[in-house]
Order: sequence, then C-alpha cells, then structure tokens
Amino acid sequence: MDTKNKGFNSKLIHAGAYEDANGSAVGPIYQTSTFKFRNADHGARCFSGEEKGYIYTRLGNPTIEELENAVAELENGVGALAVSSGMAAVNTVYLTLLKQGDHMISHSSVYGPSRDIMERQYPKYGIESTYVDCTDLTNVEKAIKPNTKLLYLETPANPTMAITDIQAASELAHKHNILVCVDNTFSSPYLQKPLNLGADIVLHSMTKFINGHADIVGGIVIAKTTDMFKKLKYVMNNMGFNMDPHQAWLTRRGLKTLAIRIERAQQNAIKVADYLEKHPKVEWILYPGLKSHPQYELAKKQMRGPGAVFSFGIKGGLDAGKTVINNVEIPTLAVSLGGIESLIEHPASMTHAGIPRNEREAAHITDDLVRLAVGCETYADLEADLARALDMI
Repeated sequence: MDTKNKGFNSKLIHAGAYEDANGSAVGPIYQTSTFKFRNADHGARCFSGEEKGYIYTRLGNPTIEELENAVAELENGVGALAVSSGMAAVNTVYLTLLKQGDHMISHSSVYGPSRDIMERQYPKYGIESTYVDCTDLTNVEKAIKPNTKLLYLETPANPTMAITDIQAASELAHKHNILVCVDNTFSSPYLQKPLNLGADIVLHSMTKFINGHADIVGGIVIAKTTDMFKKLKYVMNNMGFNMDPHQAWLTRRGLKTLAIRIERAQQNAIKVADYLEKHPKVEWILYPGLKSHPQYELAKKQMRGPGAVFSFGIKGGLDAGKTVINNVEIPTLAVSLGGIESLIEHPASMTHAGIPRNEREAAHITDDLVRLAVGCETYADLEADLARALDMI
C-alpha cells in the first residue's frame, strides 16, 4: 500500500509494512545476525550495491527497516536510521556533522547527556560548543563563529519547556551555511514536524512517545535529503549503533497507537497543568498549553498540541518539591517520559546532575523544578493524588 497520501493514523498503522513471503499480517521479527546469499555472484552484487539484499543486521534488517520507513514517512524525511538508544542517535549526528576544529551551538537547557557528552568527550577531538537561550535568536546569532557547523535544537527543551522557533532558527542557520538538527522527542511527529519547518535532520529517543510503553530503549535519526541520509548511515553502520530486531519490532508495535496515546495523555496534561497553576502551593508552572507560557503563541503556530510534559515549582522550594515527589502514588518516581504511565522526577539531581550548578541554574534548571510527564490514567485519579501530596507540605 502506498501510504504517502493517507491520514496520520493510517500511516501509523500501515506505513513501511514489510511484505512477508508467508503472508503474515504483522511484520515478523527477523532475529538473525546474518543473511544467506543465493550464490557467490548474488553476494558480490549485494555488497557492491548493484542489487538490494540483506547482508548483516548491523547493515540492514527487514524488521528494523519497517520501523525506519514508517518513521521517515511520518516525519516527511527521505530515510531514517533506527539505533540502539536516544544517545546513539545524538552521537550519530555529532559524529557525522562535526570534525576537528568545528563548533556547535545548542540550547542551554538541552537534555543533560546530550550536553554533557559534547562538553566532556568531544573537546578531546577538537570540537567546541556554546549553549545559549535559543528562544531569543539574537543569542544564537551572537554565538555563531566562522567554524560553526551545527545548530542543535531541542524544542520543547528538556526540562524547561522552552520553545524555539524552528523556521526562523533554520533560516538564520542556513544563511551562515550551518546545518540544523532538532531533537523532536517531546513532541513526536504527531505534534511537530521540524523538517517541514526547515530543519535538516530530526532525531528522537524512541524510548519515549514513539514506543510509548517503557519497555525498550531506542533512538532514530531522520534525514531530509538522500545525501545526508547516506552520510548518517555510513557513520551509524560503522560505529555499530544499530537497533536490535526484537527491539525494533516492539517499537513498531507501539508506534501504531502513538496518536491515541498522545491525545489521551495531552488531555490529561492540559487539565493537570490548569489545576496546578491555580493551586495555592504551586509557585510557577511552564507548559506550552497554558497562556502563561512565554512562547504560548509560537507553540500554537508550530505544534499541533502542547504535549504531555511540563515543569513546575512548589512554594517552599526543594524540600516541598521532595514532599510531593515522594508522596504521589500514581506518577512513578523515574526518569524518562512518553509512556502510558505518568512519571515524575527532579532534573537538577537526576537527568541534569552532570551539568555544573552555575550553568544549570543559568539554564533555569533550578533546584525547585519538578518535571511531570503525564500519562493515560484516569484524570480524576491524577488530580486526587496530586492534591493529597500537596496537602502534605
């Protein structure tokens, strides 16, 4: 079936479908490391690229390819590369686009490990980076150097929910021959399509919304052009970042319900955020679905919906925040997000603990910040649980 002109939900279910020789209605798991050639000439043609054929799972596998083709279509890219984790996706991009002497710009509150590895490991290879508040593009423009090669965006940013204008940022970057990569994990292709807005590459931690069931770790990189896809694929294959077939099969299964899950979680999040914003013990809240969010209008412009993740601060600071985190029953105290279950965590001591305090606070990741990823539970239960925990302060 050609699904390119079908609706989003039809694409979720049918895009990339692999035609199994036995007629399986669901793509099978090709749990194999290597593939048999018909004869020596066939093997030679596969290796040379004269004939399409599977060789070795690190280089390609039907189960993994089905997932890749589906996500590439959802993001309107030419191709996608499913990898072993979200950080494998990040490093595939870094290693492909940056070389000795190059410079990267990113948002100051970008996902902790994405910043941590760039600041701690990549300087060994002569690569430098600068972190600014990308919601104000004058900061980006001031940070551009003659050797800047990559603008790495995450919008909404983790965990401050800061939103960058992807279209304007891409136009600015391209004027200076800088490539743009957007981490679209918080939105998924259901809520936001960065390639349509000018980005060159999109990536996801598929551990989150794309899989949606907190039972795999995986990532994916999607390219806008064939040339970029080939460059990324070369690095991914030879670094050995590939995804496992069983991991890919579970993710493809989870992907089919992406829209349903996000709609339900987002409905809950809008209600929870509204409840918390009005609660007398809540100091502040940052959620793109609230008019109080500084980029509320931009979020409406470039996103289909505000998503299901937000941050808030409790009056009383860190101790009060700990009281809530330690006493809620429905949200699980755990990192990650995007599953059907609600998760709550403290970024300053968890996901962003590797960032020095002064830099973390400059990025507005303060000690009182609590991040809540809202799931698909019954709303009344979520509200009652939060109310009870807040009453314990």
